[in-house]
Amino acid sequence: MVVRGELDLISGERIRARLVEALAASSDRLELDLGGVGFCDCAGLNVLLELRHRAVSQGKAVTIQAVSPAVDRLLHLTGAQELFSPQRPWCAQPTSFGVASPLSPKPAGSPGVKIQRGRHLSARVGEPA
Repeated sequence: MVVRGELDLISGERIRARLVEALAASSDRLELDLGGVGFCDCAGLNVLLELRHRAVSQGKAVTIQAVSPAVDRLLHLTGAQELFSPQRPWCAQPTSFGVASPLSPKPAGSPGVKIQRGRHLSARVGEPA
């Protein structure tokens, strides 16, 4: 699944159901491409962590195949990057989290969600269409 735009409280609520649907449709793993996510805050990270928790409870995995600098920074600061690593055993539980430092303020803009289907399920979060 490709996600683009901003991933925050509002857009996270809008995309949560699509992520759960994509997980349900997967046989054993949901691969995320977050390379087009320009902003991700703790609420967006929480959506990803909830998705991973749901996956583990179903005997599945959620892996992140590509990340933007914003997502990479948040995952690194929180120590969550290894939870979504393709190299990590898919059913392993988290062992610890790092200490987060304050993130840069969110750029202005009104988030929205645009879902595009093609070869891969794609979701665009950011400005309304």
